[in-house]
Amino acid sequence: MAVKMRLKRIGMKNTPVFRIVVADGRSPRDGRFIEEIGTYWPLKEGADNFTINLDRTKYWRGVGAQPSETVASIIKRALRAEKGLDPKVKKIKTPKAEEPKAEEPKAEEPKAEEPEDSKSDA
Repeated sequence: MAVKMRLKRIGMKNTPVFRIVVADGRSPRDGRFIEEIGTYWPLKEGADNFTINLDRTKYWRGVGAQPSETVASIIKRALRAEKGLDPKVKKIKTPKAEEPKAEEPKAEEPKAEEPEDSKSDA
C-alpha cells in the first residue's frame, strides 16, 4: 500500500481550506484517510496559515509515507518556524567569486581547406 501525505479540501466555494492527511495513494482526494495531521489556509495572510503535527509527520515519513509537493513545502516551513526562523524567507543564492585563472594558450582552430575543383580541367 502506497501511503501519501496530501491535502484534502474542506473549504467552501472561493474559500479553500485544506486538511493535511495521511491516506492510501489509491483513495480519492477527498475520500477516506488514515490520519489527519494538520490544516492549511492558503488565503490567510502571514506565516500562520498552517498547523501541522511534526511528531506525526516524522513518524509517517519514517514508515515510508511520501508527501506531495505542497505538503513537503509546508513541512519545510513548519521546521523553519520551529527553529525560530521566518518560515517564508527563502535563501538567496549568492554567486561565488571566481578566481582569475591563468590564461591558457588557445589551440588554433584548423583552417578549412579549400575544396579542390575537379571541374576546372573540363
